[in-house]
Amino acid sequence: MSKFIAEMLGTMILIILGDGVVANVVLNKTKGQNSGWIVITTGWALAVAIPVFIFGSTSGAHFNPAVTIGLAVIGKFPWNNVLPYITAQLIGAFIGAAIVWIYYRPHFNVTEDHDAKLSVFCTQPAIRDTFSNFICEFIGTFILVFSILGIGNTHMADGVSPLVVGCIIWVIGLTLGGTTGYAINPVRDLGPRIAHYVLPIYKKGSSEWNYAWIPVIAPICGGVVGAILYKILF
Repeated sequence: MSKFIAEMLGTMILIILGDGVVANVVLNKTKGQNSGWIVITTGWALAVAIPVFIFGSTSGAHFNPAVTIGLAVIGKFPWNNVLPYITAQLIGAFIGAAIVWIYYRPHFNVTEDHDAKLSVFCTQPAIRDTFSNFICEFIGTFILVFSILGIGNTHMADGVSPLVVGCIIWVIGLTLGGTTGYAINPVRDLGPRIAHYVLPIYKKGSSEWNYAWIPVIAPICGGVVGAILYKILF
């Protein structure tokens, strides 16, 4: 139960801070409006690192089904814990997104751009191309999982590894995030997308369910391949 709660709360904090930085940049009349992509990518990197610091020793700080399933495939995580972890992650992601809406509700109410409102919650491709969008999410998550496993080969002082994980997220966003918004995490996209769909957001527009399968399936595939390649090489 402590691991379930850790995964739920950790994912919730990740989404509060990650979706929160997007809201701060794209919604009208915020102090951070139009502050740009570097602010968003930096915010997301720290949004991942902080709950890793808090919950890493409790649950391993997955917060991502692509990580959970990838580790299970290579025997580094028990399969009987996979569904509870993913359930906790999805619940946490939904709650986190709902909190962001409550926090920024006045700014949602003065923002007319439907796409901007949706982008607070979940990803959208810059250019809609199913194959390319899938490959981008696959490659980004491959890099994520392979890198997270790989940094374990380097001896680090206590407390450094969460910062390195944050740097991995940061560099993926800076270098690979411009095509699809780098979900690289199924629940990071799906939980908030569900929240967007069910919450009474003012003039919210479509939740884009026709695209939603890509940031769910592609990261899982990329994470599994990244984990398998790591096991083969190391």
